[in-house]
Amino acid sequence: MRILLIEDDYSLGSSLQSWLKMDGYAVDWLQRGDQAATALATHAYQCVLLDRSLPGLDGDVVLQALRAAGAPRASLPVIMITARDALADRIKGLDLGADDYLVKPFDLEELSARVRAVLRRGAAQHTPELRHGAVALDPAAKRVTLDGAPLSLTAREFAVLQALMRHPSHILSRAQLEEALYGWGEEVESNAIEAHIYNLRKKLGSRFIVTVRNQGYGLAPA
Repeated sequence: MRILLIEDDYSLGSSLQSWLKMDGYAVDWLQRGDQAATALATHAYQCVLLDRSLPGLDGDVVLQALRAAGAPRASLPVIMITARDALADRIKGLDLGADDYLVKPFDLEELSARVRAVLRRGAAQHTPELRHGAVALDPAAKRVTLDGAPLSLTAREFAVLQALMRHPSHILSRAQLEEALYGWGEEVESNAIEAHIYNLRKKLGSRFIVTVRNQGYGLAPA
């Protein structure tokens, strides 16, 4: 899953990005509010972490523009992260359309729990589970089963499988799969996609994922 982090404090932004990456998310980090529109128009995100006090464009304005946009961006989960802790500030943030409001300083484990919570709520409004043949994938719970039995995947194996299961009739290129794994500026590991596909085949069966020469990867017919 891909998260957009908009936070102008370098130390905090760097810590949040590193923490969320350890949680298995691809994280794109912006430090200006006026950069948000371009990022949201060019990438598919599952959650936004939004500071209220931002250079370029205030976080409140960013949120209002997002909520005024057409589907699917208008329903994108947003967690405000801010030092404004007055009751009136919290009420205003939620009334503007934030799904959650987290006051700085906060515990990183609490942030992870709140991200999982808004993702679960978002999944409940759409398709809560992806299925293909004997494989079921729950995006919010980060759970995969094979014939009903839990399957242990790494965070990046899960991200590759989720990308393929979201588009079961499509062939996804290596670049498209890398988009699901890496945030901006993050070094792309050599042969990483091939390695994850190899491991997924060992766990799901050698015929579950097919290779289309010079195009990419897809799922075999269920």
